[in-house]
Amino acid sequence: MTLIAKTAASAHAAHARIRGLIYETPLLPSRAIGARLGVDLYFKAENFQHTGSFKLRGATHKLALLGQGAQAITASSGNHGIACSHAAQRTGAKLTVVLPETVSPAKLARIRSYGTEVIIHGADSGLAEAHAQGVSRERGIPYISPYNDADIIAGQGIAGVEMLAQHAHLDAVFISLGGGGLVSGIGAVLKAANPATRVYGVSAIASAALAAAIRTGAVHDVPHLDTLADGCAGGMDTDAMTLPIATAVIDHLIDCSEAEITTALRAFAHEENQIVEGAAALALAGFLQVAPKLRGKSVAIVTCGANYDPAQIMPLLQR
Repeated sequence: MTLIAKTAASAHAAHARIRGLIYETPLLPSRAIGARLGVDLYFKAENFQHTGSFKLRGATHKLALLGQGAQAITASSGNHGIACSHAAQRTGAKLTVVLPETVSPAKLARIRSYGTEVIIHGADSGLAEAHAQGVSRERGIPYISPYNDADIIAGQGIAGVEMLAQHAHLDAVFISLGGGGLVSGIGAVLKAANPATRVYGVSAIASAALAAAIRTGAVHDVPHLDTLADGCAGGMDTDAMTLPIATAVIDHLIDCSEAEITTALRAFAHEENQIVEGAAALALAGFLQVAPKLRGKSVAIVTCGANYDPAQIMPLLQR
């Protein structure tokens, strides 16, 4: 069995296992952008998922497999930490989340609202993650990676299983790149069903670890600057299992500037009546780069989340 086929099979099994614990998000037809560009355009609306992000899929699958009463630990002040906290509450697992000292009070309160044990440690997310991995070893409990875990990848792939049922034939799909869990899961499902479907992986130029790894064949250090697509920012584990899967499923890599992400945020708001986070706008920005080549095609953009900071995003939506 090929890597793509194995990953797709795991996603289908995950779908059967936890479909009652997650929301089947709609594949929304574009209100205006598609017509303007001559593309049959859809948005896989993961921004409507419980907790506002696709991350809930992988987190729920992982914690459901661990079982009621199981203990686990993770580190994330963003979508992954929120998703794992929600999933632990639903599945009866006992979760600890390590958060950096810089975590916002709003995110801290949201994570604690699920009954999650919280440890505050370190001045940044990297130190928090290292501490969580150390506690994992000390306590002998699983550390839940946001992407470097086969069960997480399978869970994210459920979105692809839903897309197969929602549209008979997609010519292309655009997916933002972070650690690679989302593109690995969805890409494998769509490619296994129809190898002709083109998968576009879209990176923010300011932080593009996976794209650099795909281009060179290995994970290595790259610059990480501030980006509107902060949900996709950061480095990768050197042994990331997403690298070979993402390499196998991605047909085209696209790099986007902060100006392009801003344009996409505005397009979402003004043409599609949706306000999303920068990581979701990144996928649309990639599509807008190459849209003239896709006229007359059926295309899906994965809108990965909508947990944005109003103070950051709202001023950018002014024309």
